[in-house]
Amino acid sequence: MKYAGMPMGMWALFAGSFQKQLTAVLGYDAATAKQITKTAKPKYKEILTKLPEFEKADRFQLNIIGCAMLGAFVLCMPQRPDTEALTVYYENAQMTPLMKWFCRKSGKSKFTAKDMAAMKATAALNAADRNPYSWNMDFYAYPDGSGYEGRFTKCGICTLMQELGLYDLTPALCHLDYTMSEAGGVTDFVRQYTLASGGPYCDCGYQKKRV
Repeated sequence: MKYAGMPMGMWALFAGSFQKQLTAVLGYDAATAKQITKTAKPKYKEILTKLPEFEKADRFQLNIIGCAMLGAFVLCMPQRPDTEALTVYYENAQMTPLMKWFCRKSGKSKFTAKDMAAMKATAALNAADRNPYSWNMDFYAYPDGSGYEGRFTKCGICTLMQELGLYDLTPALCHLDYTMSEAGGVTDFVRQYTLASGGPYCDCGYQKKRV
């Protein structure tokens, strides 16, 4: 994957937030946080260059870029955080004002015909059959019309975190699904399993909030 383009843009948008949370959540002083960020950037580029380009129709490129950024920061930290601390760190680093705005904007189109069609198209793509850093999912609309579920049988984040030697920390990324759903304002996120915790699949259920 080339660094120019979306990966470069994501670094520009989020690196400052990732650096800030090194101090706010993980307790590093400002100088150490700055040094971690400085060394994380080339590590981020290194991780990305080993990944294939994503297909144009693949909607999960941002997910793997976020994983690469988090992985780069963790690998450059003097001390490896535990999953609980990293969950808070990643959530705070990702949920910038811009990301919260994006979630609210996305929430306005949730459950529309266009949204449902996009989910079905993603399920039909089976991108992970050709790119191990992408995802395969099945789509299930709830029969009572209360929402839908994406059931993932292959997960690019799991693949990349395993390769980076950080697989035990993967649940820190999984938790962001709850946070982004809540920020959207229109869904309750429900989940029973994750691949990272040994489940048969990752279920991402979006139920319409009751007014």
